[in-house]
Amino acid sequence: MDYQTLLSEITTRAAKAAPLGNTLKFDFKDGDVIFLDGSGDENAVSTEDKEADCTIKISKENLGKLMDGSLNPMMAFMGGKVKVDGDLGVAMKLQSLV
Repeated sequence: MDYQTLLSEITTRAAKAAPLGNTLKFDFKDGDVIFLDGSGDENAVSTEDKEADCTIKISKENLGKLMDGSLNPMMAFMGGKVKVDGDLGVAMKLQSLV
């Protein structure tokens, strides 16, 4: 999946999901980021690169696979395709988005 498609899909899913209660950032290897601020009344998505409670380092391809269900989140984490920095509990809340 390309960056704009991922951004659009995450924005759509975040709008439908309950607020995460935290901030989360997807950090892609090429410098692109998707920042999700779920600390307010609703989830807000942006492309700002700022500090987050949890940062998930993942390739765009693997995030696309997580979102379409072709990649198991636990297997991706255990296999090193997903790296989590910060609060692992926040990463676990992502199931509502992916």
